[in-house]
Amino acid sequence: MKMLFKYCAALLLFACTIPAFAQDVQTADKKAEYVKVVTERAAKITATLGLTDAGKASKVTEIIARQYQDLNEVYTARDNKIKEIKERNADNKEDLAAAIKATEMEATSKLQPLHTQYLASLSQYLTAEQVDKVKDGMTYNVRNVTYTAYNSMIPTLTQEQKAQILTWLTEAREQSMDAESSQKKHAWFGKYKGRINNYLSAAGYDMKKEEAGWMERIKAEKNK
Repeated sequence: MKMLFKYCAALLLFACTIPAFAQDVQTADKKAEYVKVVTERAAKITATLGLTDAGKASKVTEIIARQYQDLNEVYTARDNKIKEIKERNADNKEDLAAAIKATEMEATSKLQPLHTQYLASLSQYLTAEQVDKVKDGMTYNVRNVTYTAYNSMIPTLTQEQKAQILTWLTEAREQSMDAESSQKKHAWFGKYKGRINNYLSAAGYDMKKEEAGWMERIKAEKNK
């Protein structure tokens, strides 16, 4: 009987460990797939830098991919904690909101140190111009595309206005680099474009009229 009990206990223990083991494997597979994706993404960015030293290119790709992973870890930890908070405070909306806000602030506080260290690591291997290209690569080149669009839309912009627009778009890019998704990366630029539009409106530009005129010019150019 004792032998049977031990045998059954062993079987029960083994059965109980299967789901956990399967979950661990699933998590490991998911992480490996994520690392593969961000490494490929990083390699595409590195390819734009004109590096002729294969070793340096490999190191830069590694640094970029690591940054994606570090950011993902911050956001994953935040999301997991928020999930626990929601389960724990389901009946207390006030405590729930406060705890979620604190968790989000905690995650945000970790971004700047990561950002600073990341750029310092890149600067060991790249010029300032090349680091700029990495930033553009991580943010879909939105800064440059948007800056060109403003100049095309309003040809009468002063040098001071152009400089201010570029400054704000550059700030947007710095914020966008640390965002967790494509949507949120674009949202940072959207926020700063709102600021730019208000700035230009205050300077006397009718933004709706300027945009309509720009669209007409583009249409006329296509019909030539």
